Amino acid sequence: MPKLLRLTTLLFFVSGLVGCDHVTKHVAKSELEGQRGVTLVSGLFKLVYTENYDIGFNLLRWMPDPPRGPLLLATGILTSLILLAMLLWRRAESRWHVIALALLLAGGVGNTLDRVLRGYVIDFLHLRHWPVFNLADVYVVAGMIALLAFGRPRAGVETPS
Repeated sequence: MPKLLRLTTLLFFVSGLVGCDHVTKHVAKSELEGQRGVTLVSGLFKLVYTENYDIGFNLLRWMPDPPRGPLLLATGILTSLILLAMLLWRRAESRWHVIALALLLAGGVGNTLDRVLRGYVIDFLHLRHWPVFNLADVYVVAGMIALLAFGRPRAGVETPS
């Protein structure tokens, strides 16, 4: 496939994922904000609107609020730029490698756009015993799993032809 067509396809894929993430966040804000939540599977899965000013698992709760926001914003932008550069200028080891990086990029861009536009990330998916998350978080986890499972072959390991 010609490079320009690959790039265009990749940008449409990432843009579509980011669009889906933001549509679901918009619906969550308009339909769930101020509500108690909507149970989808009793005792297991529900929709609950939250505004996340931290990262997953509140890992930066120890950091004072004033520097936390700019740090998260800068980290999100830098990570997204690095992933974009990897997609554009590195030779991909496999189609799965490209998909993994695209998922990571879409997840990072989705949540970074939230921080830029709102100052917080909208989360709304809640599994029992797990922090509330969103579609962009699902992209990041799926991208990491794909990268670990299908990414670059390890040295000394034969790959099927």
